Amino acid sequence: MRDFKERGDQIRTSAKQLVYDFMRSSDVCQPARRGMRLAAIFRACGLDWGGYPNATSSNQQYWVVALVRELEAEGKVERVSPSGPWRLRDSTVGK
Repeated sequence: MRDFKERGDQIRTSAKQLVYDFMRSSDVCQPARRGMRLAAIFRACGLDWGGYPNATSSNQQYWVVALVRELEAEGKVERVSPSGPWRLRDSTVGK
């Protein structure tokens, strides 16, 4: 069972790096720019499995919210407004 936990940890780490790399490469996600909504980030990174009964695209985004909140806790990203888009924080440019 430990192997499954480790594999899950690796998936989360890889997904978090994927989203961070995407945001670093996106013009609209740069500091002082307008930012991008999570749904657009989620889809642009290929994390949308499509629509299924009881597992719509909107429902699939919940774990990505946690992933971006982790990036926020690490000081790498910020939310532009309380219900708005996300962008890189000034301190992450060039890192």
